[in-house]
Amino acid sequence: MRCVVFDLDGTLADTSADLLAAANASLPEPVLGPGDALTAFHGGRAMLRLGFSRLGRSWNEAEIDATYPVLLEAYRQGIAVHTRLYPGAMEAVEELRVAGFKVSVCTNKPEGLADILLRELGVREVFGALVGADTFPVRKPDPIPYRAAVEGAGGVVSRSMLVGDTETDAKTGVAAGVPVVLVTFGPEGRGVERFAPAALLDRYEDLPGLAGRILG
Repeated sequence: MRCVVFDLDGTLADTSADLLAAANASLPEPVLGPGDALTAFHGGRAMLRLGFSRLGRSWNEAEIDATYPVLLEAYRQGIAVHTRLYPGAMEAVEELRVAGFKVSVCTNKPEGLADILLRELGVREVFGALVGADTFPVRKPDPIPYRAAVEGAGGVVSRSMLVGDTETDAKTGVAAGVPVVLVTFGPEGRGVERFAPAALLDRYEDLPGLAGRILG
């Protein structure tokens, strides 16, 4: 059974504004802005490291670890204030389902928060499986979460592909031995081409046809 697995942040939805707001709320003072969207898509700890560095103060990983739960709670409370699904995303997902593809989500966002966000957006039940950063002891680019996302949705890994937006997603594809399509509507634009994906996706309307060509 063919399966298309989606990353969440920066792929299905633009979550950057709410992520950055949560990071600012957990820092001594707000120092992150819209131009830091790429950092937001690399996770909470990446935002905290940038924030502490920008404040001009010394910090260590222990301080990052101590602040991270504060960020998560702030994010939980404002998880879908500004977040929006990318144009055409769910229409493409539904077209894939009608064509017989299984669909799932594999994200490095904690599973509980990913579940809350997808429910807030009204799309959780569309996806056959959801695997987050803490579902297993390892996260992407380790292939274990990806394989679980495929098999949990009823798909077969050898007939699956990943749609993502970062180097982490590209590395996940290599580790799992599956093709990766990277979207170009994130902060890096077509710069993601340097990660040598199987294809680039400029708009979601093209995904169903692209998946059909890649997976046959």
